[in-house]
Amino acid sequence: MEYVTAVPHPRTVAVGSLRAGRLSLALALMFGALGAAVALLATRQQWSAGTATVAGGDFPLTASGSDVTGVPAALAIVGLAAMVAVFAVRRTGRYAVAALLALSGAGTLAAALLGASDSAALDEKAAQASGDTAATVGSLSHTAWPYAAAVGGALILLAGLLALRYGRFWPAMSGRYERAGAPRRAPAPLDPDRPEDLWKALDRGEDPTGGDKP
Repeated sequence: MEYVTAVPHPRTVAVGSLRAGRLSLALALMFGALGAAVALLATRQQWSAGTATVAGGDFPLTASGSDVTGVPAALAIVGLAAMVAVFAVRRTGRYAVAALLALSGAGTLAAALLGASDSAALDEKAAQASGDTAATVGSLSHTAWPYAAAVGGALILLAGLLALRYGRFWPAMSGRYERAGAPRRAPAPLDPDRPEDLWKALDRGEDPTGGDKP
């Protein structure tokens, strides 16, 4: 008995890729924006506390995330810029920007974890408070905010990985952003087997499935 294996139609595959592109785009935007917001917020909070011994007794000291390291905040801003720039480029440029987005998230994550147990910022403040350059902080404690920044970095990293995997299915800035009065070229014929063409058709307000317009 001969069995026949059903092969999916290329157009069905293209529509499936289009849907995957939409979902991945929504997730990447959510992860990127939320991750950057969390990382930026976390760096403004208190990361560590301790005391310095001075003439009058113990002097309380605190250090915020920005005191400990400026890397997470800087890379979160880079990640936001890359998230926007990914729509302005195509092909190789899009892969490069997506890689930058992923690296920004990985760097934010690593820097936040390294800063979670750091005491250098408080040691410097202890030296300033006591007037002794060799002084170090005592009763050192840390908060959970460095780990919140690490979570923000992980979200940015996820956004970058989604951009690397599905970015080719995402739309790019179209001719609608050209200056007013500039002649517009006629759109190229739609190839239903190419997800990129389906995105372009949707961006022009057309129905890529061939149905009638509302």
